[in-house]
Amino acid sequence: MVGADMSELSGQVAIVTGGASGIGAATVALLAEAGATVVAADIQPAAKDAPGRFFNHDVAAEDSWKALLADVVARDGRLDILVNNAGITGGWGTVESTTVEQWRRIEAVDSEGVFLGCKYAIEGMKKTGPRKPAPKGSIVNVSSVAALIGSAGPTAYCAAKGAVRLLSKSVALYCAEKQYGIRCNSVHPGGVDTPIFNPLWQAVGRDKGKAMLGEHHPIGRIAEPQDLGELILWLASDRSSFVTGAEFVADGGLTSGLTRRGLFGTR
Repeated sequence: MVGADMSELSGQVAIVTGGASGIGAATVALLAEAGATVVAADIQPAAKDAPGRFFNHDVAAEDSWKALLADVVARDGRLDILVNNAGITGGWGTVESTTVEQWRRIEAVDSEGVFLGCKYAIEGMKKTGPRKPAPKGSIVNVSSVAALIGSAGPTAYCAAKGAVRLLSKSVALYCAEKQYGIRCNSVHPGGVDTPIFNPLWQAVGRDKGKAMLGEHHPIGRIAEPQDLGELILWLASDRSSFVTGAEFVADGGLTSGLTRRGLFGTR
């Protein structure tokens, strides 16, 4: 962790949804390394040697959020950080091919799940004693470049991630008006080597698949989960204490404009 104090999150408690793999697992490891008590909340089991503790959690179920918050408050007595990372693509359906059932499932996980996370994190963080002059809490919502640029598909995924982008700003402004001392920001990754691309890896091989996707990113590669975890760590920490309602794009230049490596380039 460049520039980070290995104990800077000491005494703080964090929840990371989708914490069993990909960006979530990398974030769990980084937050734990920085001294936080971390709960990896996921519907899939975490690795046995993963840091922190695991909580079986369905982000689309409100009762699951209530149970998660109750468990954290009972065991740890506080909540300082929430990383809303869990998400699904649900396939690459267009506006014509996506069924209502597919739409509702993707929105339930990728959009409504983030709303529920924010709602219950605020409830938990309001009970947390202030760490003056630092803010009381940080919420980091993982969105996507799909919230920033148009795409013919996956339609439901793009819509859900767009909702996360504006929800994050709404939450940030609400918490500021209420003077809760809770910050909220969104992160927008481009391509990342996570299980979301497993179908492509299985079809063409991991190395070839990563190279294919890397061609669309001006920097020449897709991200590793650690790349996003480092950004999330910064947003979770007091080093970003003046940052709220902002969106952070980590996409290797994908959305910056037209280049030889870009989506509409000549390469």
